[in-house]
Amino acid sequence: MTNPARRAALALGVAAAALLVTSTSALAAYPDRPIKLIVPFAPGGSNDILARVLAEKLGGRLGQPVIVENRAGAGGTIGTDFVVKSPPDGYTLLLGSSGTISSAPAVFKNIAYDPAKDFVAVGAIQYVPMVLTAAPKTPAANWSEFIALSKTKTISIASAGNGSSNHLAIELFMRQAKLPLLHVPYKGSGPAITDLLGSQVETMMDQLTASIEHIRNGKLKALAVTSLARSPLLPNVPTLDELGVKGYEAGTYTGLFAPAGTPPVVVARLHGALRKALADPGVRERYKNAGADVWEMSQAEFEAYVRADVDKWRKVAREANIVVE
Repeated sequence: MTNPARRAALALGVAAAALLVTSTSALAAYPDRPIKLIVPFAPGGSNDILARVLAEKLGGRLGQPVIVENRAGAGGTIGTDFVVKSPPDGYTLLLGSSGTISSAPAVFKNIAYDPAKDFVAVGAIQYVPMVLTAAPKTPAANWSEFIALSKTKTISIASAGNGSSNHLAIELFMRQAKLPLLHVPYKGSGPAITDLLGSQVETMMDQLTASIEHIRNGKLKALAVTSLARSPLLPNVPTLDELGVKGYEAGTYTGLFAPAGTPPVVVARLHGALRKALADPGVRERYKNAGADVWEMSQAEFEAYVRADVDKWRKVAREANIVVE
């Protein structure tokens, strides 16, 4: 090798080493500025409220403020796509959920992101089962009466809209239970519950967080929960699996997600801080009161669950021919 070539190679090696040291130092210092937590829904909803409870504790663990930023629209896909297109440096994170990560990619025709390729699942936050409820005037107060009623008529069942998480859960329920129901989609869970309370629709399958207070005060009748284990909030309400719909499970989750390409050391730092924040008794109590269970999972377990969930609901949407323009 000539002297000029040797000098060039040496300079290149020094530059590479300097870059590696700089990169390693930057990662070791992470985070050194505030972090944005994108909530892809409007302020005031359950996801937004729980995100703000978490952000305070997460910021304390990371030593930098975690600022909740709402980017609503298109069923949560606008805010989700914003995170996909953000630098993978750990400073822009997503409060992802079943609706944006699992359901939307299964049903939206022209969605801009692929959850399997565009995100790192940093860590699980909470899991919320759904609950099958009956309206006050529906002549069914338990599963046996519901089945008996279904043999006399086609029972109506409400969802938050075509392609929503609970719509997909209803389709899976009808297939596994071999039970024809009349799906009535609404523009959101709120209007659906209002009509359910007024007995304009007979039943509904929705998140426990949305229904729990109406069940507690006797305005709705809980027939079954959709988790594989009974909810501690409704210990006397059986699961659909117990009632004979074997293996049926449908729930909604929220988790912390980062853009694909985020360095593993940053992901590990975020996961560790998340687990410590969620261990805080005050956070756990707030989540419990809202009807949500803090989800204990390793980062690898959560990533595997999300991938399986995405595949599960894609299959349901395909078989039921559910497509949202």
